[in-house]
Amino acid sequence: MPDPLLAEPLLVRAARLEPVERTPVWFMRQAGRSLPEYREIRKTHSLFDVCREPALCAEVTLQPVLRHDVDAAVMFADIMLPLLGMGVDVELVENIGPVIAESIRTAVDVERLTTPDPEESVPFILEAVRIVRRELRPDQAVIGFCGGPFTVAGYLIEGKPSREFLQVKRLMYAHSEVWHALMEKLTTAFSSYIQAKVRAGADAIQLFDSWVGALSPADYEEFVQPYSARILAAVDCPTIHFGTGTATLLRQMADAGGDVIGLDWRIPLDWGWQVVGEDRGVQGNLDGALLFGPWERVERATLDVLARAAGRPGHIFNLGHGVMPDTDPEILGRLRELVHEQTARVPA
Repeated sequence: MPDPLLAEPLLVRAARLEPVERTPVWFMRQAGRSLPEYREIRKTHSLFDVCREPALCAEVTLQPVLRHDVDAAVMFADIMLPLLGMGVDVELVENIGPVIAESIRTAVDVERLTTPDPEESVPFILEAVRIVRRELRPDQAVIGFCGGPFTVAGYLIEGKPSREFLQVKRLMYAHSEVWHALMEKLTTAFSSYIQAKVRAGADAIQLFDSWVGALSPADYEEFVQPYSARILAAVDCPTIHFGTGTATLLRQMADAGGDVIGLDWRIPLDWGWQVVGEDRGVQGNLDGALLFGPWERVERATLDVLARAAGRPGHIFNLGHGVMPDTDPEILGRLRELVHEQTARVPA
């Protein structure tokens, strides 16, 4: 008779720091750009079109799970998706990213934003979650996600992707009341969004605050940390708190919350784990660009990541950021197999 504990997803057990039979593996942005089967779908569907068709969204979400046999399916969506229900006109422009028709920079702009019921604004995503959960094995997790408040605000205020975030910082410093009002709206909307995903069957939630590394620790504590904390506390399931360029923010991010802290490729995994604390897990952190190199280099770097994790409970193997579009899908499958082989063990 199978062990009832093994009926829970491997990633969920790892996030709880429980002993597991192997290190769970999944890849950020595994659903999409690198897969030829996804590219075929995108010839006739925009990204938002895919999201609005639950069966198709579930199919795209499951494509990398079927191909790579990873331990989790991350729902195919975009961090800007819930903004459509808030009254934001956003277009995902190929090779550029999210472009906002009218930037949010004043109190009046913020006041116009609504905080919709996800059951009404994104029912298609919730149905896709239900489909994916039914299709997966019990040991495989469904990961839902939302954008981090700083990262999403960055797009809303700048109007498009930015490296300097000058308009964002101008608003934070010169008009902090507008910034905090915007954070309140995003926090309320995103909390409801991920709660609905968990009710639909998501086993874990990741907060993607990808660009929060643009802030100093003091600015993070003042302008972002309270809001990220509320979002992460809104669900009763394992949470993963992720950002890039966050070496100086890891302690503050851990204080904000997250059962697991995502580490990008710039951070030695053992050092990062020491900073965030042994009382939580870490996720990462192979440099995705390494996958364009020879397999020997990929293998060597992967073994280094695993050596730094040292078999401690709580490690989830991933890249330091998302899968790059030109990545050979076969390499991802080979990488998953290597991690599983190297970490296979009998639970205590």
